[in-house]
Amino acid sequence: MTTVEIFLLALALSIDACVVSFTYGLLFEQNRFKNALLLSTFTGLFQGLMPCLGYFLTTLVKSYVEPYANLIVFVIFTFLGIKFIKEAFSIDKKKPHCIGFICLLLIGIATSIDAFSAGISLLLYGNTILTPAILITLITFINSLLGFYLGGKLKNISTKWLEIIAGIILIWLGIKAII
Repeated sequence: MTTVEIFLLALALSIDACVVSFTYGLLFEQNRFKNALLLSTFTGLFQGLMPCLGYFLTTLVKSYVEPYANLIVFVIFTFLGIKFIKEAFSIDKKKPHCIGFICLLLIGIATSIDAFSAGISLLLYGNTILTPAILITLITFINSLLGFYLGGKLKNISTKWLEIIAGIILIWLGIKAII
């Protein structure tokens, strides 16, 4: 993957964290700066660590899956893209209710599961993991801060289009893998 493609991947992966942060920004009126930093730090760190985990676990089985690398990348990114678009139209969007350590830990894990698959794809593309992991961490942190801030300012905006755009980017990366 090129640097631009890795940037787009990081941007797409950060959308979940941005949407969660936006929702938190809508709800929390007290300690906004502290809560925004906590939420952004947790989502950014988990978003950067999960691709590393996927990358290193895949190295254990790389010789078995390498012949199917492009197809696996296509399936993973297309699945994630469709999932993002489907979630954009989901009616059952729960509002957050806590921002304690356990909640932050669970949010970090929940918003970064997709990044685990991205780590697998990065290895299969032949990329190293350090630069993408740092980029994913930073972009997620920034987008999470931005989401929290905008949530407080734009109480009536829908996040549907952000999720759809992220889904389209992921599907495009998947199709590009098999072309």
